Amino acid sequence: MPGHPERPERILHTATLLEETVAPADWRRPELIPESELLLAHSARHWNRIHEAQPFDGDTPHYEGIADLARRSAGSAVASMRLALSGDRVFSLMRPPGHHATADQAMGFCYLNNVAIAALAARNEGVERVAIWDFDAHHGNGTEAILQGVQGIRFVSVHQYPGYPGTGAAPFENCFNYPVRPETPPDDHMETLRESWGDVLAYEPDLVLVSAGFDAYQNDPITQMTLRQEDFGVLGQWLAAAHLPTAAVLEGGYSDDLPSLVSEFLKGWIRG
Repeated sequence: MPGHPERPERILHTATLLEETVAPADWRRPELIPESELLLAHSARHWNRIHEAQPFDGDTPHYEGIADLARRSAGSAVASMRLALSGDRVFSLMRPPGHHATADQAMGFCYLNNVAIAALAARNEGVERVAIWDFDAHHGNGTEAILQGVQGIRFVSVHQYPGYPGTGAAPFENCFNYPVRPETPPDDHMETLRESWGDVLAYEPDLVLVSAGFDAYQNDPITQMTLRQEDFGVLGQWLAAAHLPTAAVLEGGYSDDLPSLVSEFLKGWIRG
């Protein structure tokens, strides 16, 4: 859809810059996720609905071929999870994003919940403790709804509140929510992120999955947050210092500076 924030250029321009700034990189094309794996997080009714040529909401239109695009994006998250367990540092540069998709509903640009599928697949494959760290500016309401109360999984989210989708005001069960007010100074936001990262580490996870959204950036057009480009590099450094099997998947980030933000994050992660 012309003018939609979640547009192909997000990935195309980012890939071009990463080829210049983050090297060497082993680029891999993801496979379509088996239906049996996507059904770990979603109902059969939802999967059937994605094939219907009708919009899901005002933000989430139906596109020709969207079912396979979403299925491949989820497949990338699961493949990234498995590569992380083998010792690689892995970033899934895929769209559409996923953390708003619930078991039964596509919403907020998201059709399948990539990180929730990967977390449940990891648990099915014997990973005892999975932590999800979501630093997207929007609360991962779908991830929370799918994974709340699930044994062996901790969900930690730092997000603008109030803001879309209006959830994530408080922690409960295995869901650790850190609401941040709009226009919070960047140093204060970073301190909240550091505290949330402490909750990830305190869980002593065998695997960390990162919902890496870059829309908390000060120039993002659809949020009111203030992080600077270099702050994303610091987040990457925290991942490196933890020495834990980690895979990150792209969520939001709608500024024209997205390629530089992802590059900064990955350089921090790779170079520690």
